[in-house]
Amino acid sequence: MNLKPIGDRILVKRIESETKSKGGIIIPDSAKEKPQEAEVVAVGDGKLLKSGERLAPPVTPGDRVLFAKYAGDEIKLAGDDHLIIRSDEILAKIEH
Repeated sequence: MNLKPIGDRILVKRIESETKSKGGIIIPDSAKEKPQEAEVVAVGDGKLLKSGERLAPPVTPGDRVLFAKYAGDEIKLAGDDHLIIRSDEILAKIEH
């Protein structure tokens, strides 16, 4: 299924964090926080400015980003959890 976000919205898939601590202790699902790191899956056309122009999104598909803790709306696509967030909810782009 192809999903194209509208406007300044961005579709991301969370990147799961480690299930073990540095000391080797397995962390149960109930004790883990949801990760704030994600991979960009799809982007909208950008934010519509008052002048009628579009401001291009700051990320492209494949980028890794950090986003605000309570950002976005959760959806399920093909059995996987995704988020749709606004471009201003992205805190940073992770560069390797």
